[in-house]
Amino acid sequence: MNSFGQKLRFSTFGESHGKAIGCLLDGVPAGLAIDEAFIQAELDRRKPGKSEFETARKEADTVEILSGVFEGLSTGTPIAMIIYNTNQKSKDYSNIKDIFRPGHADFTYFGKYGLRDYRGGGRSSARETAARVAAGAIAKLMLQELGIHVHSGIREVAGIKGEQFNYEQAKSSLIYALDATKEAAQKEAILQAKNRHDSVGGVARVVISGAPVGLGQPLYYKLDGVLADAMMGINAVKAVEIGDGMLSSSQLGSQNNDAIRANGFESNHAGGILGGISNGDDIILNVYFKPTPSIFQEQHTITKANEEVDFALKGRHDPCVAIRGTVVCEAMAALVIADMLLLNMGSKMEGLQKYYQK
Repeated sequence: MNSFGQKLRFSTFGESHGKAIGCLLDGVPAGLAIDEAFIQAELDRRKPGKSEFETARKEADTVEILSGVFEGLSTGTPIAMIIYNTNQKSKDYSNIKDIFRPGHADFTYFGKYGLRDYRGGGRSSARETAARVAAGAIAKLMLQELGIHVHSGIREVAGIKGEQFNYEQAKSSLIYALDATKEAAQKEAILQAKNRHDSVGGVARVVISGAPVGLGQPLYYKLDGVLADAMMGINAVKAVEIGDGMLSSSQLGSQNNDAIRANGFESNHAGGILGGISNGDDIILNVYFKPTPSIFQEQHTITKANEEVDFALKGRHDPCVAIRGTVVCEAMAALVIADMLLLNMGSKMEGLQKYYQK
Protein backbone atom coordinates (compact mmCIF):
# COMPACT_ATOMS: atom_id res chain seq x y z
CA MET A 1 0.00 0.00 0.00
CA ASN A 2 1.16 3.49 -0.82
CA SER A 3 -1.64 5.34 0.97
CA PHE A 4 -2.32 6.37 4.56
CA GLY A 5 -5.31 7.78 6.48
CA GLN A 6 -9.10 7.50 6.35
CA LYS A 7 -10.89 10.85 6.03
CA LEU A 8 -7.67 12.68 5.21
CA ARG A 9 -5.89 10.25 2.93
CA PHE A 10 -2.61 10.70 1.11
CA SER A 11 -0.75 8.59 -1.41
CA THR A 12 2.86 9.03 -2.47
CA PHE A 13 4.68 8.07 -5.66
CA GLY A 14 8.19 8.07 -7.09
CA GLU A 15 11.63 6.60 -6.49
CA SER A 16 14.95 7.91 -5.22
CA HIS A 17 16.53 8.07 -8.69
CA GLY A 18 13.37 8.48 -10.75
CA LYS A 19 12.26 11.72 -12.38
CA ALA A 20 10.24 12.92 -9.42
CA ILE A 21 8.49 12.09 -6.19
CA GLY A 22 5.13 13.45 -5.08
CA CYS A 23 1.86 12.95 -3.29
CA LEU A 24 -1.90 13.18 -3.68
CA LEU A 25 -3.71 14.46 -0.60
CA ASP A 26 -7.47 13.85 -0.56
CA GLY A 27 -9.98 15.04 2.04
CA VAL A 28 -8.70 18.54 2.75
CA PRO A 29 -11.75 20.71 3.49
CA ALA A 30 -12.43 23.51 1.02
CA GLY A 31 -11.43 27.00 2.05
CA LEU A 32 -8.14 26.24 3.81
CA ALA A 33 -5.57 28.96 3.11
CA ILE A 34 -2.66 27.20 1.38
CA ASP A 35 0.60 28.94 2.26
CA GLU A 36 3.02 27.68 -0.38
CA ALA A 37 5.96 29.43 1.32
CA PHE A 38 5.23 27.47 4.50
CA ILE A 39 5.06 24.16 2.60
CA GLN A 40 8.43 24.94 0.99
CA ALA A 41 9.94 25.92 4.35
CA GLU A 42 8.90 22.55 5.79
CA LEU A 43 10.56 20.76 2.88
CA ASP A 44 13.68 22.87 3.36
CA ARG A 45 13.95 21.58 6.92
CA ARG A 46 14.07 17.99 5.61
CA LYS A 47 16.05 18.50 2.41
CA PRO A 48 19.55 16.99 2.21
CA GLY A 49 22.93 18.64 1.98
CA LYS A 50 22.48 21.46 4.51
CA SER A 51 25.42 20.56 6.76
CA GLU A 52 28.24 18.11 7.42
CA PHE A 53 25.87 16.09 9.60
CA GLU A 54 23.77 15.07 6.58
CA THR A 55 24.21 13.44 3.20
CA ALA A 56 26.14 15.46 0.63
CA ARG A 57 23.38 14.93 -1.94
CA LYS A 58 21.99 18.40 -2.63
CA GLU A 59 18.38 18.63 -3.76
CA ALA A 60 16.40 21.87 -3.98
CA ASP A 61 13.24 19.92 -3.11
CA THR A 62 11.17 22.63 -4.77
CA VAL A 63 7.50 21.69 -4.52
CA GLU A 64 4.94 22.39 -7.25
CA ILE A 65 1.21 22.20 -6.56
CA LEU A 66 -0.59 20.69 -9.54
CA SER A 67 -4.23 20.63 -8.42
CA GLY A 68 -6.71 21.23 -5.63
CA VAL A 69 -5.81 24.87 -4.95
CA PHE A 70 -7.41 27.94 -6.52
CA GLU A 71 -6.59 31.54 -5.65
CA GLY A 72 -4.71 30.45 -2.56
CA LEU A 73 -7.47 28.26 -1.10
CA SER A 74 -8.10 24.53 -1.10
CA THR A 75 -11.01 23.61 -3.33
CA GLY A 76 -12.00 20.40 -1.52
CA THR A 77 -10.68 18.30 -4.41
CA PRO A 78 -7.47 16.24 -4.29
CA ILE A 79 -4.28 18.27 -3.86
CA ALA A 80 -1.45 16.93 -6.00
CA MET A 81 2.15 18.01 -5.39
CA ILE A 82 5.36 17.08 -7.18
CA ILE A 83 9.06 17.43 -6.34
CA TYR A 84 11.53 16.81 -9.16
CA ASN A 85 14.77 14.94 -8.49
CA THR A 86 17.70 16.98 -9.78
CA ASN A 87 20.89 15.49 -8.31
CA GLN A 88 20.92 11.74 -8.79
CA LYS A 89 24.19 9.85 -9.20
CA SER A 90 22.92 6.46 -10.27
CA LYS A 91 26.40 5.27 -11.30
CA ASP A 92 27.34 5.18 -7.60
CA TYR A 93 25.08 2.14 -7.31
CA SER A 94 26.38 0.15 -10.27
CA ASN A 95 28.47 -2.07 -7.99
CA ILE A 96 25.40 -3.25 -6.05
CA LYS A 97 23.27 -4.08 -9.06
CA ASP A 98 23.33 -7.79 -8.24
CA ILE A 99 23.98 -7.77 -4.49
CA PHE A 100 21.96 -7.07 -1.37
CA ARG A 101 23.12 -4.31 0.98
CA PRO A 102 23.04 -5.38 4.66
CA GLY A 103 20.47 -3.48 6.69
CA HIS A 104 18.55 -2.33 3.61
CA ALA A 105 15.31 -3.50 2.03
CA ASP A 106 17.13 -4.90 -1.03
CA PHE A 107 16.80 -8.52 0.10
CA THR A 108 13.13 -8.32 1.08
CA TYR A 109 12.00 -6.25 -1.93
CA PHE A 110 13.64 -8.78 -4.25
CA GLY A 111 12.09 -11.65 -2.33
CA LYS A 112 8.64 -10.05 -2.60
CA TYR A 113 8.68 -8.73 -6.18
CA GLY A 114 11.42 -10.71 -7.92
CA LEU A 115 13.08 -7.48 -9.02
CA ARG A 116 14.21 -4.18 -7.49
CA ASP A 117 15.40 -0.70 -8.39
CA TYR A 118 18.95 -0.82 -7.05
CA ARG A 119 19.57 2.93 -7.60
CA GLY A 120 19.48 4.25 -4.06
CA GLY A 121 16.89 1.70 -3.04
CA GLY A 122 14.21 2.95 -5.41
CA ARG A 123 10.85 3.11 -3.64
CA SER A 124 12.33 1.97 -0.31
CA SER A 125 14.60 5.03 -0.15
CA ALA A 126 14.02 7.72 2.48
CA ARG A 127 13.87 10.12 -0.47
CA GLU A 128 10.16 9.27 -0.61
CA THR A 129 9.62 10.95 2.76
CA ALA A 130 9.87 14.41 1.17
CA ALA A 131 6.41 13.77 -0.24
CA ARG A 132 5.13 12.98 3.26
CA VAL A 133 6.54 16.27 4.53
CA ALA A 134 4.72 18.15 1.77
CA ALA A 135 1.43 16.48 2.72
CA GLY A 136 2.17 17.02 6.41
CA ALA A 137 2.71 20.73 5.82
CA ILE A 138 -0.89 21.08 4.59
CA ALA A 139 -2.09 19.09 7.61
CA LYS A 140 -0.16 21.53 9.81
CA LEU A 141 -1.93 24.46 8.15
CA MET A 142 -5.23 22.82 9.11
CA LEU A 143 -4.10 22.27 12.68
CA GLN A 144 -2.81 25.81 13.09
CA GLU A 145 -6.28 27.16 12.34
CA LEU A 146 -7.51 25.13 15.33
CA GLY A 147 -4.71 26.09 17.71
CA ILE A 148 -3.00 22.70 17.49
CA HIS A 149 0.78 22.58 17.02
CA VAL A 150 3.32 19.83 16.40
CA HIS A 151 6.94 20.22 17.51
CA SER A 152 9.90 17.86 17.36
CA GLY A 153 13.61 17.57 17.87
CA ILE A 154 16.44 15.14 18.52
CA ARG A 155 16.47 13.80 22.06
CA GLU A 156 19.29 11.29 21.72
CA VAL A 157 22.19 10.49 19.38
CA ALA A 158 24.49 7.47 19.71
CA GLY A 159 23.27 6.89 23.29
CA ILE A 160 23.94 10.50 24.33
CA LYS A 161 20.62 11.46 25.93
CA GLY A 162 19.24 14.94 26.25
CA GLU A 163 17.28 15.66 29.43
CA GLN A 164 15.98 19.11 28.49
CA PHE A 165 13.44 19.59 25.72
CA ASN A 166 13.65 23.06 24.19
CA TYR A 167 11.80 23.03 20.87
CA GLU A 168 12.80 26.60 20.03
CA GLN A 169 16.44 25.62 20.55
CA ALA A 170 15.93 22.66 18.19
CA LYS A 171 14.83 24.99 15.38
CA SER A 172 18.23 26.73 15.33
CA SER A 173 20.31 23.57 15.78
CA LEU A 174 21.99 21.93 12.78
CA ILE A 175 21.01 18.55 14.20
CA TYR A 176 17.67 19.70 15.71
CA ALA A 177 19.05 18.99 19.20
CA LEU A 178 16.56 19.58 22.01
CA ASP A 179 19.18 19.80 24.76
CA ALA A 180 21.82 22.48 24.14
CA THR A 181 24.03 21.02 26.88
CA LYS A 182 24.34 17.73 24.96
CA GLU A 183 24.41 19.11 21.41
CA ALA A 184 28.21 19.36 21.09
CA ALA A 185 28.71 15.77 22.25
CA GLN A 186 25.97 14.54 19.92
CA LYS A 187 27.53 16.36 16.97
CA GLU A 188 30.94 14.93 17.79
CA ALA A 189 29.51 11.40 17.90
CA ILE A 190 28.02 11.87 14.44
CA LEU A 191 31.26 13.21 12.96
CA GLN A 192 33.37 10.48 14.58
CA ALA A 193 31.14 7.81 13.06
CA LYS A 194 31.22 9.59 9.70
CA ASN A 195 35.02 9.73 9.76
CA ARG A 196 35.11 6.00 10.49
CA HIS A 197 32.80 5.45 7.49
CA ASP A 198 30.12 4.35 9.94
CA SER A 199 26.79 5.71 11.21
CA VAL A 200 24.83 6.25 14.44
CA GLY A 201 21.21 6.00 15.52
CA GLY A 202 19.08 8.53 17.33
CA VAL A 203 15.78 9.29 19.02
CA ALA A 204 13.32 11.95 17.89
CA ARG A 205 10.82 13.41 20.37
CA VAL A 206 7.48 14.69 19.06
CA VAL A 207 4.97 16.75 21.04
CA ILE A 208 1.45 17.62 19.87
CA SER A 209 -0.05 20.44 21.89
CA GLY A 210 -3.59 21.80 21.83
CA ALA A 211 -5.31 18.60 20.66
CA PRO A 212 -8.84 18.34 22.11
CA VAL A 213 -10.24 15.48 24.16
CA GLY A 214 -11.82 12.73 22.06
CA LEU A 215 -9.48 12.07 19.11
CA GLY A 216 -9.13 8.39 18.28
CA GLN A 217 -11.51 5.52 17.69
CA PRO A 218 -12.14 2.80 20.31
CA LEU A 219 -10.46 -0.57 19.82
CA TYR A 220 -9.40 -0.72 16.17
CA TYR A 221 -8.33 2.80 15.16
CA LYS A 222 -6.86 4.03 18.42
CA LEU A 223 -4.94 7.28 18.33
CA ASP A 224 -1.81 5.76 19.86
CA GLY A 225 -2.03 2.77 17.52
CA VAL A 226 -2.31 4.94 14.42
CA LEU A 227 0.47 7.27 15.57
CA ALA A 228 2.70 4.24 16.15
CA ASP A 229 1.76 2.91 12.70
CA ALA A 230 2.62 6.27 11.14
CA MET A 231 6.01 6.43 12.86
CA MET A 232 6.92 2.80 12.20
CA GLY A 233 6.21 3.41 8.52
CA ILE A 234 9.11 5.87 8.37
CA ASN A 235 12.40 4.50 7.05
CA ALA A 236 14.82 3.24 9.76
CA VAL A 237 12.35 3.57 12.65
CA LYS A 238 12.54 0.52 14.91
CA ALA A 239 10.51 1.50 17.98
CA VAL A 240 7.95 4.05 19.19
CA GLU A 241 7.02 5.07 22.73
CA ILE A 242 3.87 6.92 23.80
CA GLY A 243 4.35 8.86 27.03
CA ASP A 244 6.54 6.89 29.46
CA GLY A 245 6.57 3.97 27.04
CA MET A 246 8.83 1.15 28.17
CA LEU A 247 9.32 2.74 31.58
CA SER A 248 5.65 2.05 32.30
CA SER A 249 6.30 -1.69 32.44
CA SER A 250 8.58 -1.26 35.47
CA GLN A 251 6.35 1.16 37.38
CA LEU A 252 3.65 0.59 39.96
CA GLY A 253 0.10 1.60 39.12
CA SER A 254 0.34 4.27 41.81
CA GLN A 255 3.35 5.70 39.98
CA ASN A 256 2.02 5.41 36.44
CA ASN A 257 -1.53 6.72 36.90
CA ASP A 258 -2.05 10.40 36.08
CA ALA A 259 -4.13 11.87 38.90
CA ILE A 260 -6.89 14.25 37.78
CA ARG A 261 -7.86 17.54 39.35
CA ALA A 262 -10.40 20.18 38.37
CA ASN A 263 -7.78 22.05 36.33
CA GLY A 264 -6.43 18.96 34.55
CA PHE A 265 -3.95 16.12 35.01
CA GLU A 266 -1.21 16.29 37.64
CA SER A 267 1.23 14.36 35.43
CA ASN A 268 1.42 12.97 31.90
CA HIS A 269 2.81 9.44 32.06
CA ALA A 270 0.13 8.41 29.53
CA GLY A 271 1.49 10.78 26.91
CA GLY A 272 -1.87 12.46 26.35
CA ILE A 273 -3.77 9.29 25.35
CA LEU A 274 -6.07 7.07 27.43
CA GLY A 275 -7.96 4.11 25.98
CA GLY A 276 -6.70 5.06 22.53
CA ILE A 277 -8.38 8.49 22.79
CA SER A 278 -6.72 11.88 23.38
CA ASN A 279 -7.27 13.29 26.87
CA GLY A 280 -6.51 16.93 26.08
CA ASP A 281 -2.97 16.87 27.46
CA ASP A 282 0.18 17.08 25.35
CA ILE A 283 0.61 14.01 23.17
CA ILE A 284 4.22 12.84 23.52
CA LEU A 285 6.10 10.33 21.36
CA ASN A 286 9.68 9.10 21.30
CA VAL A 287 10.68 7.64 17.94
CA TYR A 288 13.77 5.42 17.71
CA PHE A 289 15.86 5.36 14.52
CA LYS A 290 18.47 2.71 13.82
CA PRO A 291 21.90 3.72 12.44
CA THR A 292 21.81 4.51 8.73
CA PRO A 293 22.48 1.16 7.03
CA SER A 294 24.46 2.83 4.24
CA ILE A 295 28.03 2.77 5.56
CA PHE A 296 31.33 2.79 3.70
CA GLN A 297 33.05 -0.13 5.38
CA GLU A 298 33.59 -3.49 3.71
CA GLN A 299 30.68 -5.80 4.49
CA HIS A 300 29.66 -9.42 3.90
CA THR A 301 26.60 -10.15 1.79
CA ILE A 302 25.24 -12.34 -0.99
CA THR A 303 24.33 -11.86 -4.63
CA LYS A 304 20.99 -12.57 -6.27
CA ALA A 305 22.49 -15.94 -7.18
CA ASN A 306 23.13 -16.60 -3.44
CA GLU A 307 26.92 -16.25 -3.80
CA GLU A 308 28.81 -14.88 -0.79
CA VAL A 309 30.78 -11.69 -1.55
CA ASP A 310 32.45 -8.77 0.21
CA PHE A 311 31.75 -5.26 -1.00
CA ALA A 312 32.22 -1.56 -0.16
CA LEU A 313 29.36 0.87 -0.71
CA LYS A 314 29.62 4.09 -2.71
CA GLY A 315 27.27 7.08 -2.72
CA ARG A 316 26.18 9.91 -0.42
CA HIS A 317 24.39 9.03 2.79
CA ASP A 318 23.36 10.48 6.14
CA PRO A 319 25.65 9.52 9.03
CA CYS A 320 22.58 9.87 11.29
CA VAL A 321 19.23 9.46 9.55
CA ALA A 322 17.34 10.48 12.69
CA ILE A 323 18.23 14.15 12.15
CA ARG A 324 16.16 14.68 9.02
CA GLY A 325 13.85 11.90 10.17
CA THR A 326 12.51 14.05 12.99
CA VAL A 327 10.93 16.39 10.42
CA VAL A 328 9.17 13.41 8.85
CA CYS A 329 7.90 12.32 12.28
CA GLU A 330 6.39 15.78 12.71
CA ALA A 331 4.67 15.60 9.33
CA MET A 332 3.19 12.16 9.97
CA ALA A 333 1.96 13.20 13.41
CA ALA A 334 0.21 16.22 11.87
CA LEU A 335 -1.45 14.04 9.24
CA VAL A 336 -2.73 11.61 11.88
CA ILE A 337 -4.17 14.37 14.08
CA ALA A 338 -5.83 16.11 11.11
CA ASP A 339 -7.36 12.80 10.01
CA MET A 340 -8.61 12.12 13.55
CA LEU A 341 -10.18 15.58 13.77
CA LEU A 342 -12.20 14.91 10.61
CA LEU A 343 -13.20 11.44 11.84
CA ASN A 344 -14.30 12.84 15.18
CA MET A 345 -16.76 15.37 13.70
CA GLY A 346 -19.51 12.76 13.49
CA SER A 347 -18.99 11.12 16.88
CA LYS A 348 -21.86 13.06 18.52
CA MET A 349 -25.31 14.02 17.25
CA GLU A 350 -24.77 17.58 18.40
CA GLY A 351 -21.91 17.83 15.92
CA LEU A 352 -24.16 16.83 13.03
CA GLN A 353 -26.95 19.10 14.25
CA LYS A 354 -24.61 22.03 14.54
CA TYR A 355 -23.46 21.54 10.98
CA TYR A 356 -26.71 20.66 9.23
CA GLN A 357 -29.56 22.29 11.18
CA LYS A 358 -30.40 25.87 10.26
